[in-house]
Amino acid sequence: MPQELTILGLAAVLALAHIMIAINLKTRQYGTAWNMGARDEALPPLNPVAARLERARNNYLETLPIAMIALFGVVLAGKANGLTALAGWVWLGARVVYLPLYWAGVPKVRTLVWLVATLALLAVLGVLLFGEKSAPAL
Repeated sequence: MPQELTILGLAAVLALAHIMIAINLKTRQYGTAWNMGARDEALPPLNPVAARLERARNNYLETLPIAMIALFGVVLAGKANGLTALAGWVWLGARVVYLPLYWAGVPKVRTLVWLVATLALLAVLGVLLFGEKSAPAL
């Protein structure tokens, strides 16, 4: 199996982690009845940590489709190679590091980690759009 698909499988696990962590803290603030209800009522603002986790989750879910297109794309186009695998691992690693940095409220470093992840995605997209087809495996 191409490494890019393994990366995407792990990216799905990270998405679940983002979702579960963010909703857990939100439920702690608003209560189980809110979580199990229709969630139609107006609520007070989230506490700072729960708000950061919600923003981190939203940021991850905004960039995940780009990663899916890039990583699935290079596999489907036959352009997956060492660079796309390395860039995929860098992207995933940076996104794993991003979550606790945002959770802890660490400024600047969090943004640099996001930049590393974004540059890694751009590398994969570059191969998808402009790279040569990989040689067939023997």
